[in-house]
Amino acid sequence: MRKIISFMHISLDGFVAGPNGEMNWIHVDEEIFDHVGKRISETDTALYGRVTYQMMEAYWPNAGDKPNASQHDINHSKWYNNAHKIVLSTTMNGAGLTNTTIIGDNISNEINKIKQVTGSEILVFGSPKATHSLIQQNLIDGYWLFVNPIILGQGIPLFTGIKDKINLKLLSTRQFASGVTELNYNLLKK
Repeated sequence: MRKIISFMHISLDGFVAGPNGEMNWIHVDEEIFDHVGKRISETDTALYGRVTYQMMEAYWPNAGDKPNASQHDINHSKWYNNAHKIVLSTTMNGAGLTNTTIIGDNISNEINKIKQVTGSEILVFGSPKATHSLIQQNLIDGYWLFVNPIILGQGIPLFTGIKDKINLKLLSTRQFASGVTELNYNLLKK
């Protein structure tokens, strides 16, 4: 069965964005891009909430074609265009969208069907609201977190509305020169 892994940058105090959705505190550089790019290249499916999907769709399809495109933009644009995209949204429809599935209701049933289809892990990119919904329905199988060396004090938390404790197993860590620390966890099933 395929796993759903939440891929997030997070502050030391557990926020994925500032109070107004700010993400200017997230540190990314070539070292992080190269590391993340290797794992993403082995993934064939991305899951987004509507807002994150629309942000990605506005940039990535043509990012690699720009004259000043970085190697990261070229590689990620190619991956993005080939990856299957799943979008959790009650307001979008799939008409005219290439290689994209919209899930508006029965999220648990629809995600569990997708998890049964042959393929790689499914990475949830950002998308705090979608991630909250997936967590509350016990659909996340692991967390791939990039802890940034900052305390925001307030913002959008990664973990909210949790009713029962979630036991995790640490699979790996990595410290980057920037001070960002990668933490890779799988859920321990009950």
